[in-house]
Amino acid sequence: MKPGKRKKLQSAGWKIGSVDEFLDLPEDESAYIEMKLALSESLRKKRIKKKLSQVAFANLISSSQSRVAKMEAGDATVSMDLLIKSLLAIGASPNELANTIRTRK
Repeated sequence: MKPGKRKKLQSAGWKIGSVDEFLDLPEDESAYIEMKLALSESLRKKRIKKKLSQVAFANLISSSQSRVAKMEAGDATVSMDLLIKSLLAIGASPNELANTIRTRK
């Protein structure tokens, strides 16, 4: 989250925390959700950097625009397998995937 947005939300009374704090999840489930969110965010950024619309990217991976939107939003119906395959299809390397997962805050 951008620092300005974080500050604005906090000044409005919102509490900012981790998935684990919000949902009171066990550490392994929290780590899984954080990894999935990191991959979803990475996919959106990579698609935008490549100047692909959701429709164009969906065609690239033989999917639909609505599925791409769900992937980028971290929807619960999207598997990690699909996120990883899609990131590889758009040009991410295995090292990039590992760094994405490792650096999620």
